[in-house]
Amino acid sequence: MNLHEFQGKELFAKYGLPVSNSKVIYEAEDAHKACRDIGGSKWVVKAQVHAGGRGKAGGVELVDTPEDAISFAKKWLGKRLVTYQTDEKGQLVNSVLIEECTDIAEELYLSAVVDRDSQRVVFIGSSEGGVNIEEVAKNSPEKIIYEPIDPLCGAQSFQARKIAKVLKLNNEQTKQFTPMLKNLMKLFIEKDLSLLEINPLVITSGGLLHCLDAKINIDSNAIYRQPEIAEMHDPSQEDPRESEAAKNDLSYVSL
Repeated sequence: MNLHEFQGKELFAKYGLPVSNSKVIYEAEDAHKACRDIGGSKWVVKAQVHAGGRGKAGGVELVDTPEDAISFAKKWLGKRLVTYQTDEKGQLVNSVLIEECTDIAEELYLSAVVDRDSQRVVFIGSSEGGVNIEEVAKNSPEKIIYEPIDPLCGAQSFQARKIAKVLKLNNEQTKQFTPMLKNLMKLFIEKDLSLLEINPLVITSGGLLHCLDAKINIDSNAIYRQPEIAEMHDPSQEDPRESEAAKNDLSYVSL
């Protein structure tokens, strides 16, 4: 089961990870109050769908006024966003995430997946963030680290230092990254994740690490253990046949 970006960031915040001050809106008129509550003079507005490539499809914008945020919300709420990861019908936009603007100095990549062969959670890190990790793996494999972590032991400090070296973090950033990695691993195990991706994980102009995006997938076979997360399910983002099957605790795969 996939989560929306704002739902993933809510989980990040609960585990002490640095995320942007934000508000989620479901009505365009609420955008003005959301911007004022967040504060600042610029905001990032993001259409919430279960698909990547939103920026290139016009689903992410930087706005200078609350009125521009309202216009963006009116443009997308109730509409379908088509990206390279969707079919030609696209995904329905039911919500818009409004965030404070973050000054970015560098973009990094960090993710975690389950490696069933080794029975480990593998963290994947790269100094090349904000791009397709498959392209980096193909063109610059030396810029990627794969670090397997034993779920029974959790992430260790020496493993954080190994990943931090590939991410080219300085000493202070490595000190910040170490508890982040441990908390991400804790989140992965406690919430039965099958995928976690932060692309990009950024270094701000102030030199701090910040989770600018959040992609989370929950193991569907473990949803019964996660009632809180089960309530986050958005059937509008799925094949109607898969949603109907899920209601009856069945798995359906369209061929």
